[in-house]
Amino acid sequence: MSPTRVRKSAGQVALVGAGTGDPGLLAVRATELLRSADLVLADIRCGEALLTLAGPDAEIVTTAPGELQGAALVAAAKDGRNVVRLLPGDPFWTDEGAKEAEAVLRGKQRLEVVPGLPHAVAVPAYAGVAVGQPRTVARVSDGMDWRALAAAPGTLVLLCTAGDVAKAAASLVEHGRKGETPMSVTVGGTTSQQHTVVTTLTAADGDVSALEGDVVVVVGDPVKKTEKLSWFESRPLYGWTVLVPRTRDQAGALSAQLRGYGAVPVEVPTIAVEPPRTPAPMDRAVKGIGDGRYMWVAFTSTNAVKAVREKLEESGLDARIFSGVKVAAVGDATAQALVDFGIRPDLVPSGEQSSEGLLKDWAPFDESFDPIDRVFLPRADIATDTLLAGLKDLGWAVDDVTAYRTVRAAPPPAETREALKGGGFDAVLFTSSSTVRNLVGIAGKPHETTVLACIGPQTKATAEELGLRVDVLSPKPDVATLVEALAEFAAERRAAGEAPPSAARKKKAARK
Repeated sequence: MSPTRVRKSAGQVALVGAGTGDPGLLAVRATELLRSADLVLADIRCGEALLTLAGPDAEIVTTAPGELQGAALVAAAKDGRNVVRLLPGDPFWTDEGAKEAEAVLRGKQRLEVVPGLPHAVAVPAYAGVAVGQPRTVARVSDGMDWRALAAAPGTLVLLCTAGDVAKAAASLVEHGRKGETPMSVTVGGTTSQQHTVVTTLTAADGDVSALEGDVVVVVGDPVKKTEKLSWFESRPLYGWTVLVPRTRDQAGALSAQLRGYGAVPVEVPTIAVEPPRTPAPMDRAVKGIGDGRYMWVAFTSTNAVKAVREKLEESGLDARIFSGVKVAAVGDATAQALVDFGIRPDLVPSGEQSSEGLLKDWAPFDESFDPIDRVFLPRADIATDTLLAGLKDLGWAVDDVTAYRTVRAAPPPAETREALKGGGFDAVLFTSSSTVRNLVGIAGKPHETTVLACIGPQTKATAEELGLRVDVLSPKPDVATLVEALAEFAAERRAAGEAPPSAARKKKAARK
């Protein structure tokens, strides 16, 4: 009897348009395919940012521009793999994508095509140029029919290198376009390095001489409204590089908010979170939640929520153990961490989000209403005693337990330390006193031109004790308000005509 042949599962190939390389501009379907891909073949022009969207087990291979991958795509699909072929812009913008699609179909493999935003569409929109219709889009190359382009109705959108701009402008004028026709040239479109120069066909040679790399050029009347419609490069923190001294798992939301204001965040962990040296007290306290030992569990940080959650999961338990126990959270971020765990907190400060704010809303122990007088307080080894003392003053017995230790993180790379001390960062956000001490300890003091923003008075006091000048103090002790305060500070500087600190410092050094 012949052995049974095991049939391989069917694979498939998806040609995915990477657009401009900004993950935020990808189609939803593109992100789904990247997450589930076994193999990603990425044209190197797509950049590295999109590759972070691939699943942890995906094999990632970068390919040279114009290098056809039809045979590799067919072979991988026949092997039962789900393959994503990443191409810049839209997959069918050039012949490359069409040829690879033909190869996949000839190989009788399943094919899916996910469009991407072409540079000719996305970049003008980010530059504030409402191209409109009619429009003519062309990639500048040898043998261009400049006469036909110059005579084309409506707006021209040209894709080329910065070195070709002056020649293209001169050719358009030579073949009939008026020299005073407005023209925009954008380099680094849709990225944090985007820069747009507005000029005319005759002035382009001098105005764009400093630009390098691939550019998108728009020629026509819509360029006249660029200054009014510029939304991307006019954001308050545009051009600012901001150091974020947070643990890696905490920096994500803060960095995303900074990007929304136009900044380039650089995450430098100054604190590492480690388990307590002696786990027994946490073991007893977590067991006590289920045994009915506590009336309340008070969480003062997302790290405390994480520590308790991990301890429960180690024992095969989940959020249901909190049934019948009241839960307090020091602020919205901690409350959200609890909600993500399946627990809706009973108490969050109605005013200031701090230990003091929580105490203002916390009722005193009343033996007539409270059957149990004990509170479980899981927190950091270096936490202040404000909440502990306040709860005791309200008549509560408190099990103050070290849920995690905060230790100084390893020093960042040498280039980061040099940038901090040399003025390479425009701002630093300090979210606690420990981030101030630890950053100075592992990387040194920020340059005197760097803007320092602190989350609260205590953090500000610590910075000043170390000889640092604080420029921005958040009106509320939470990171979202801190970022907003920095953005308002930057907007005031921009309105006054001041460049980001690092750019101003470089300009001053160049004059010397």
